Amino acid sequence: MSEEYGNDYVVLTDEDGNEVEFQHIDTVEVDGETYMAFIPAELAVDEEAEVVILKVIEEDGEEILASVDDEDEADKVFDIVMERVEDMYEDEE
Repeated sequence: MSEEYGNDYVVLTDEDGNEVEFQHIDTVEVDGETYMAFIPAELAVDEEAEVVILKVIEEDGEEILASVDDEDEADKVFDIVMERVEDMYEDEE
């Protein structure tokens, strides 16, 4: 994972080799696994954010981000992240 823009922004490379900048919005632990949630860094004001959930795994002694291929697992983590994000916004009001 490249953290070129500080702790809140990362540049991720997709399966086609394209680099895309994302903003980190939350990190959660679910069933003993760590997941990180991101949204595209450059969104138009009226666009809805597509949330990207990635799983933190260890490979060769280094933590890397991997896609979540199991749809049920991804949905479970997504629901938890969205609940936490909604709670954060409610606390700000």
